Amino acid sequence: MAEKRDYYEVLGVKKDATAEEIKKAYRKVTKENHPDLHPGDKAAEERFKEANEAYEVLSDEEKRRKYDQFGHAAFDPNAGYGGFGGGFGGGFGDFSDIFSSFGDIFGFGGQTRSNPNAPRRGENVRTQLNISFEEAAFGCEKELNIPRIEPCSDCNGTGCAPGTTPEICPDCNGTGTVRITQRTPFGMAQTQSACSKCRGTGKIIHQPCKTCRGMGSVRRAKKMTVKVPAGIDDGQTISRQGYGNAGANGGPAGDLLISVIVRPHAIFERDGTSVLMEQDISYAQAALGAEVEVPTLDGKVKLTIPEGTQPGAVFRLRGKGIPYLRGSGRGDQFVSVNVVVPKNLNASQKEALRQFAAAMGEHDVGKSGGIFGKKKK
Repeated sequence: MAEKRDYYEVLGVKKDATAEEIKKAYRKVTKENHPDLHPGDKAAEERFKEANEAYEVLSDEEKRRKYDQFGHAAFDPNAGYGGFGGGFGGGFGDFSDIFSSFGDIFGFGGQTRSNPNAPRRGENVRTQLNISFEEAAFGCEKELNIPRIEPCSDCNGTGCAPGTTPEICPDCNGTGTVRITQRTPFGMAQTQSACSKCRGTGKIIHQPCKTCRGMGSVRRAKKMTVKVPAGIDDGQTISRQGYGNAGANGGPAGDLLISVIVRPHAIFERDGTSVLMEQDISYAQAALGAEVEVPTLDGKVKLTIPEGTQPGAVFRLRGKGIPYLRGSGRGDQFVSVNVVVPKNLNASQKEALRQFAAAMGEHDVGKSGGIFGKKKK
C-alpha cells in the first residue's frame, strides 16, 4: 500500500497556513482535478479524493492539532492515539480531589466533590459530512454511521448482571468520597479524597454485566438518516439533539454535531446565495449579439448577449441561485462573459478580418511589427 502524502503537501500550503488559506487551496486543487473535467482520468480522481481527505482533517481545529502532533497515526485505530473519536487512553487522572483537599486544609474555595450518582449529560459527538455543490443547494438525505456511547441494553445502564443490583458503598455511604481528619502543626486538618473501596462511584457492583463489564454503557455504530437543508453552506453545522453519547445515571444524551463540507463545482462558484460562473463567447457573438445556452443548477437556459458586449460584462439570471436557508425564494446567478480571441485562422478568415479592419479605419492590421511599428533601420 502506498504511503500517504503529507496533508499540507497535498493542498500545497505551509504548516502555519490559516483556515482561509487552507480552504482556498482546497478549492483550487479539487477544481483542477474535478472528475467532471477529467472523465476517466484515475490520477486526477485520486488527487481529488486525496484533497478531500486532507481538507477533512485540516479544516477541523482539533483534528489538525492531532495531525500536527502525531501525523497520519493520529487517525489509525491501531496506533493507539484514539483516532477521530478522541482520547489518549487517560492516565492523567482527575485533579479535582487534589484541589478539594487544598481547599479543605487552607480554607479557600470550599468546593466539594459532586455526587457521582447524580444524572450527568452525555458528551456531544462531532462528525463531518461531505456533500456535492448541488446537494448543498437543494438539500438531500444522507445515511451516516455514527460511533457513539449508548446505554447497555442487557443491564439497562445499571452495569449489573440481570437480576442483580449494586450495593451502596458502606465506606462513603454512596457519596464517592471520604474525609480524613489529621493533626498537623497548624492544628486539625481535614482532607477529602475519592473512596478507595468503590473508586469514587458510590456503589459496588458484585456481579458486573458481561456485555458492558460493569460500565453501564457500550460503544456502538449507529446508522441514521440525516436531512441536509437546502441552502446550507460549506463549514456550517447540522445539530441533532439527543443523538450524541448517552448520559450517566439517567442523564440526557448529548447532541450530534455534523460539520458540512461542500465539494467545489467544476463550473459554478458560490457567494452567499449567489451562483457565479464564466461563459466563453466568440468575437462575432460579442460584436453582433447572440443567444447562447448557459448551464444553471436547474439545467441549461437561453441567455441573450446584446450587440456590442464587452469582455467582462456580467449578466444576471434571477432566481437561478442558491435557495435561502431560512425562508422562501432563491438568490441569482451571475454570468461573466469572456470574449475568446480566435487562433490559427486560415487565409480567407484573415482576409475577412482585414476587410473588417479596413472598414473600421484600421489599415495596418496584420502586418509584421505589431502595434509598435517596424524597427528603424
